[in-house]
Amino acid sequence: MNTNERLLRGPVLHCLSEPDKSQGAIEYIDDALLYLQDGKVAACGPYAQVSKQCYAQQLAMVEDHSDKLMVPGFVDCHVHYPQTEMIAAYGTQLLDWLNTYTFPVEAQFGDLAKAEQVAEVFLQELLRNGTTTALVFCTVHPESVDGFFNQAQAKHLRMIAGKVLMDRNAPEAVLDTAETGYQQSKQLIEKWHGVDRLQYAVTPRFAPTSTAQQLTLAGQLLAQYPGVYLHTHLSENKDEIAWVKALFPEADNYLDVYDQAGLLGRRSVLAHGIHLCEEQCQRLHDTGSAIAHCPTSNLFIGSGLFPLRQLQAFDINIGMGTDVGGGSSFSMLQTLSEAYKIQQLQDVNLSPEQAFYMATLGGAKALDIEDKIGNFEVGKEADFLILDPQATPLLKFRQAHSNNWREQLFVLQTLGDDRVIWQTNILGQPVTY
Repeated sequence: MNTNERLLRGPVLHCLSEPDKSQGAIEYIDDALLYLQDGKVAACGPYAQVSKQCYAQQLAMVEDHSDKLMVPGFVDCHVHYPQTEMIAAYGTQLLDWLNTYTFPVEAQFGDLAKAEQVAEVFLQELLRNGTTTALVFCTVHPESVDGFFNQAQAKHLRMIAGKVLMDRNAPEAVLDTAETGYQQSKQLIEKWHGVDRLQYAVTPRFAPTSTAQQLTLAGQLLAQYPGVYLHTHLSENKDEIAWVKALFPEADNYLDVYDQAGLLGRRSVLAHGIHLCEEQCQRLHDTGSAIAHCPTSNLFIGSGLFPLRQLQAFDINIGMGTDVGGGSSFSMLQTLSEAYKIQQLQDVNLSPEQAFYMATLGGAKALDIEDKIGNFEVGKEADFLILDPQATPLLKFRQAHSNNWREQLFVLQTLGDDRVIWQTNILGQPVTY
């Protein structure tokens, strides 16, 4: 058997489209054969069918994972790697939290060695929790981007990140200027965007910490470099929204601040989007911009309850984000558990299928890379997980009383954590963490 080939047999679960929009959107195959070649999916389907594509000597090398569950890798659409060391910081809401905890920590990331050390811990936590792709905030320092991408490149990961743009309303140690932010971002785009599996995101922190000039220059970067991302925050906290209104009185609303600067589009991902009017939802839809839903963060720093049905009514792309360190867990399973509870508080039942979609194919779609990752369609990159549905005594006991795969999935999303991740695979190969 070719060393660039791998065959795995066992249950497979993945999404073909969005469950809330179509029947047959999710596919479960109890006895599947996943055939990988050169880090990509060569075939995936019922064992009896796919095995006919293989030679006898290849089938002799099939890995048996009949007691596990193979799923696509999780996609984290919003997370801050420099905040890893301040996760679980006590006692404040967004604006106080930034000044008390975030800015002092981020001030240290002008040191490349520091950036690489924290990036290594961060990436190991992502992999240990089954996250194989993420859209990541760095800090205002170019060294924070170099440190992150150095580590991600060494691990052959599909990652998107960028230098924070922030030229006002923060301590001097974490500020740039409109011009230096533009020039440094330009240099970083030319250095990193499209290298191996890495892509760049133009990253104004949020409207209150950027002048109109800086946001306009961010828009120029998007125009100059088609294909780069825009990553920022939107309507997370009511005090934040009032601050934006005071700082940008000429704007119709929070989203309009970004819109006027030319920041909305198919590769624009805005985190949170909790407090949105219909006009903003319509504009998100019209521009193809995506929202990253960050439930653990929304609860931990008291921001509010995500209006899933409102955004779905406008057909807005929605992915999941852990938002570490405002978020309190790297685990996408725990993140989906909190997402379910947030909808319960609004008399909405978030189905396990829809939650799973937002963490996999939906996240890939929000990042405009659904042609590369998100499920087991032929030709896609083989970033995937092998889950152990019986990873803990309680899971083993509970799964014995699950009637079908749908119930099993919901139990994993509700009771699971990093212990469920039996194996994380990048480009078809297991990784250590």
